[in-house]
Amino acid sequence: MALRKLPYNSVKPIVRLYLTDEEGSTTDLIADLHPARERGYLRPSELEQVCRWKSPRALPYIKGNSASLVRSATRRALATKSERVRLEALRELRGVSVPMASAILMLLDPKRYGVIDIRVWQLLHAVGTVTKKPKGVGFSFANWYQFLMIIRHFAREFRVKARDVERALFLAHRDYQKGLLYGSGKAQGR
Repeated sequence: MALRKLPYNSVKPIVRLYLTDEEGSTTDLIADLHPARERGYLRPSELEQVCRWKSPRALPYIKGNSASLVRSATRRALATKSERVRLEALRELRGVSVPMASAILMLLDPKRYGVIDIRVWQLLHAVGTVTKKPKGVGFSFANWYQFLMIIRHFAREFRVKARDVERALFLAHRDYQKGLLYGSGKAQGR
């Protein structure tokens, strides 16, 4: 899915125009997951909630993880200061891609994280902020970390959460996309 020509040549005016702190129904899920953040790990049912929000089609894979693996992988992810270790720990779980891992982190800590996905990456690529993976698929740690630094930069500049910046990019993409993502106008997990 492509984007129409954007009337922007950088990220800052996009963020400024689309920035909102309106989270909608995601607010409830963030609140529901707050105990997991405090305890330091997710339970399988909480991981399934994240999956239903981000990408329900991954649910059969997510359900294939044992409770002990969910607990140990998410505990390692939440206990480390290393973003690389954090992402790698989450990716040990079946059904957890880089976008799913970013959704887990965002729902647990929206101040520091946003969700990397096709839409936000394509938008960043369209304005030249990122130069690799124009289709916005097959993300590596390096791609995610670059995305994270971009959204954190603008979060500091605008004094908002990283999630707010990511959502602004997502909303802008929705307005400029050609056609429909996944064959429907409804965005998953937003």
